[in-house]
Amino acid sequence: MYDLYHYIGGDISTSPTGDLRPVSDTERGTQRVLRRLMTNPGDYLFHPEYGAGLGKKVGESVNLNEWKALILGQMFLEDSVATTPAPKVTLTLIDMGVSCSIQYTDAVSGTPATLSFDVTR
Repeated sequence: MYDLYHYIGGDISTSPTGDLRPVSDTERGTQRVLRRLMTNPGDYLFHPEYGAGLGKKVGESVNLNEWKALILGQMFLEDSVATTPAPKVTLTLIDMGVSCSIQYTDAVSGTPATLSFDVTR
């Protein structure tokens, strides 16, 4: 299955010929997981429950266990994430935010995937 190549916060990418660039396989899953985690609930008009809203949590006091449960719950809602083995979420407090590292298995290809990002001001 293909989606448009797009990382949240960036522009939609084009191919070398100028067409819209497609994304598939593990890269598609990585983009979908990151989009789900960073999207605020209520931002998608027709899917008000979609998203974890991690970016909105910046500036709040951080409860790492709460964040981990939120991330895992959202990961299990994404069709590109295999439920077995369960994703492994590692969170680390950093200056002005949280560093997230997620290891999971891509449900389509069965290959391991890693996603690392910082949630900061």
